[in-house]
Amino acid sequence: MKRKMVQLLLALALCSGLTVSARQEPKRPLILGIAHIAFQVSDLSKAREHYGELLGYDEAFQIRNQDNSLALTYFKVNERQYLEIFPGLPPDKDDRLLHLAFETNDLEGLRQYLLAKGVKAPDKVNQGRDGNLNFTVTDPDNHRIEFVQYRPGSLHTRAKGRFATSRRISDRILHAGLTVKDAAAADKFYKDILGFSEIWRGGRDEQTINWINMRVPDGTDYLEYMLVTENPTRQQLGSLHHVALLVPDMQKALDALRERVGDPTLIRSPQVGRNRRWQLNLFDADGSRAELMEPFPIR
Repeated sequence: MKRKMVQLLLALALCSGLTVSARQEPKRPLILGIAHIAFQVSDLSKAREHYGELLGYDEAFQIRNQDNSLALTYFKVNERQYLEIFPGLPPDKDDRLLHLAFETNDLEGLRQYLLAKGVKAPDKVNQGRDGNLNFTVTDPDNHRIEFVQYRPGSLHTRAKGRFATSRRISDRILHAGLTVKDAAAADKFYKDILGFSEIWRGGRDEQTINWINMRVPDGTDYLEYMLVTENPTRQQLGSLHHVALLVPDMQKALDALRERVGDPTLIRSPQVGRNRRWQLNLFDADGSRAELMEPFPIR
């Protein structure tokens, strides 16, 4: 009888230990895809010509400072993805990328999860001036990575069904590129902790790996590691830190772009990338790159 009692107490203690352990290891909430990418610009009127007129995106809404000056403006790609443009780029600032944001279904849960994994996260989530919940962490390459949870009543939610012009050169952010010096360190953050998975890698030739594509765990968008060994120049940063926009028909997109600029020679010809997809690079006035890409490899 005494032996059975001891066994029962040991079993209960084991179960209790497992329960405590489970509470200490929260489950990662969903990471659904890219919510937005934010660039800073030196001339807002030129940025509007590029993102609004050339790429065809509606300026859906803005955030203003207390003195009514513009803090940032939002160009709508689709119901869940935006390009955020901030004015005030200093002349001596080389990096125009401010941050990259991913959407989650449970922001507080994700904060708790990151803390449990040893990631330095804020003490609480923040409600942004756009009405959504967000917080920001720093990845191993010191990029600001923001996580967003869309909320009822936010500017994004109220814009649903609006600002989706047929002039959009693309209605999908496919991926975003960030510089990575140490792929193994980046993997510890994006792969091991956040659950991203590698879907492709390639380079400028058969012997070199320059890019690694890492898909979000709960969607089809992906992050592109832009592998570097030294600090990039200002011009290189503008190309490496980029947004990729999916276009179903490159020729149709090319024709629309050349018609909008008036002088067809201002838009370079597309090229076939190492992934055997048609690609076309466009740069805003500050040198930030938007890459147009077809969805399927050429035959």
